[in-house]
Amino acid sequence: MQAPAIATAPVDMDRRAGHAAPALEADARDVLARQPSLPLPGRGHTLERWRALGAIAARDLCVSKVMEAHYDAQAILADLHAPPLTEGALAAVWAAEGPQATLSFDPATGTVSGSKPWCSGAGLVDEALVTARCQEGTQLVRVRADAKGMHPQPLTWHATGMGGIPSGTVQFAAVPAEPVGKPGTYLSRPGFWHGGAGIAACWYGAAVALAAPLQRSPRVSGDAQIAALLGRVDMGLQASAALLRELATWIDAMPSQPHQADVIRVRSVVERTCVQVLDAVGRALGPAPMCLEAGHAARWSDLTVFIRQSHGDRDWAELGRAVHAQEGPWTL
Repeated sequence: MQAPAIATAPVDMDRRAGHAAPALEADARDVLARQPSLPLPGRGHTLERWRALGAIAARDLCVSKVMEAHYDAQAILADLHAPPLTEGALAAVWAAEGPQATLSFDPATGTVSGSKPWCSGAGLVDEALVTARCQEGTQLVRVRADAKGMHPQPLTWHATGMGGIPSGTVQFAAVPAEPVGKPGTYLSRPGFWHGGAGIAACWYGAAVALAAPLQRSPRVSGDAQIAALLGRVDMGLQASAALLRELATWIDAMPSQPHQADVIRVRSVVERTCVQVLDAVGRALGPAPMCLEAGHAARWSDLTVFIRQSHGDRDWAELGRAVHAQEGPWTL
C-alpha cells in the first residue's frame, strides 16, 4: 500500500533571517484561518487528523510545531469537558517537566507562580494550557498569554534547527489561572497518548518532504547505489505509514484505551525512519541541496532537532517491558 501523499511547499526563509516571531505568527494564523480545527483523535477520523498534521509539517516544521500544539489544546479541552477555545484564538500546550519546572498552582488564589521551560510559541499565542504542581499532583491550568505576571525569559537557543520558533522559559508571578479538569486527569486520560502519536505524524510528513528530491532524482535510474538508498528510504517510510494507519484504526475502534505501547512503537519507528531518511538522502544527493536549497536545508536542520523530542532509549525500554508482558506479541 502506498504511503499517503504529502504536498510540499517552500519554507519562508525570511523568518529565519532575523524576523522569526512575526512571520511565524502570521504563517500559523494563516493555517488557523484555513483549518480552524482538525478531527479529534478517537472520533473516527484520526488518520485524517494525522494526514493534515503531516502536510503542515511537510511545508514548515516550525509552523507545524505551533499548530500541532494548538490542535492538541482543542483535543485536551474536549477530553476534559472544558469550554473550547475562543474562535480565532491560537493556543499552546506547555507541559514540559524537569528540574527547571517549578510552576505551582495555588487553588486558594487561583494563580500560578514559578518557571516553565520549553514554552514553544511564547509571545505568539493568545492562551496556553500549562501543567503546574499542586498538593494533589499535576494540575492543568489555562492562562492568557498576555496576563500580567508572565515574563518570557531571554532566549538561549543556539541551534539552527527549529530556530524559527521561540521555545524558552517563561516566569510566572501570581498569574491568574483557570483549572482544567481535576489534578492528574491531564495525564491519565487516554487522549494524552493519542496526542503523542500526532507528533510522529509531523515527523513523518517532514521525512516525506525530505525524501521527495531523491524520489524524483534522474540519477536513480542510472546509479544502483542511489537506487538502493531510495529503496531503503521507501522501506522505512512505508513501514512508518503502515503503523500510523494501523494505530489510527485502533484508536478510533477503542478510544477509551490509551494504546500506550503502540504509540511508543509508532513514535520510535518513525523517529528511526527519519534518521534513515536524513542519512540516505544526504548520501545520495550530497551536500548541494543542504547548502543551496533553502527549503531543503531548513527541513534538514529542523527535523534533526524536532525528532529529539523523542525519548529515545527510555521509550525503547518501556516498549520492551510492555512486549515482555504480552503473550504472542508478534502473531501475524
